[in-house]
Amino acid sequence: MERRQVSAGHEHSRAPVSFSGAFAVGIGLNIAFVAIEAFYGWKVNSLALLADAGHNLSDVAGLGLAWAAAMAVRLAPDNRHTYGWRRASILAAFANAILLLVAMGSLAWEAVHRLGVPTQTQGLTIILVAAVGVVVNGITAALFMSGRSSDLNIRGAFLHMAADALVSLGVVGAGALYLWTRWDWLDPVASLAIAAVIVVGTWQLFRQSLHLMFDGVPDSVDLTAVQTDLLSQTGVEEVHDLHVWAMSTTDIALSAHLVMPGGYPGQAFIDTVADTLNERFNISHPTIQIETARKDCGCAPPEAPPAT
Repeated sequence: MERRQVSAGHEHSRAPVSFSGAFAVGIGLNIAFVAIEAFYGWKVNSLALLADAGHNLSDVAGLGLAWAAAMAVRLAPDNRHTYGWRRASILAAFANAILLLVAMGSLAWEAVHRLGVPTQTQGLTIILVAAVGVVVNGITAALFMSGRSSDLNIRGAFLHMAADALVSLGVVGAGALYLWTRWDWLDPVASLAIAAVIVVGTWQLFRQSLHLMFDGVPDSVDLTAVQTDLLSQTGVEEVHDLHVWAMSTTDIALSAHLVMPGGYPGQAFIDTVADTLNERFNISHPTIQIETARKDCGCAPPEAPPAT
């Protein structure tokens, strides 16, 4: 039986939006605030302030990682890296999540220790310094707000800063409550609350970035819907060896074999399929192989969902 196979790729790549200015301003603001917060945390013996300073320092490192990844994504492909360095954004998101989880584990450990030996602190100083943190972190979060829904790397930076603003607001509340009650255990309890809030907010980032690192189908893509869409194209009898994965935190790739017994449909068909995948599923790098008869390429198909 004669078989004609033609592979075709169609790309709708858009230059990623640059957030270099946002990263530069955010890192500068946070370095200055970390110095202020750490100094006053040490001066008034506040674990909540020192903890928040440590967390903000990890965010400076996280912003640096995210910035480096955002710049790496813009590097052109070459003969050794045919996709360029796009995956750096996924690695940066994962590294940011790990950095935060480790920092919060250390914070929780110290807070539990402090609960056994509570110490006095200065509520007014805590309130004033944490209030500055609300402003600094709120401004920094706003710089990344526009990219939070389309780029997991930028979303990681946004979540860090938004969480910091909320945490600093919580520290303000703890300081105010301390002025009223003089309960020495409030400071470590506030620190534990900070850790819990950040871990909850970070877990989703960790899960998603780990999933993408192992070429998982992005959460925004319904693989069944993609397969159904391809099968609905005129002349397509079967779809097999369908794979969808993330090249970066913004670029999604697909490869698929379409069995079309009627013969090769022409470039216009390939362009139409590529346009449809881009518009409906944000898949910007599809590679479609046309087969006039079924051929097993040795690729395992996606596992079917369990029967309900």
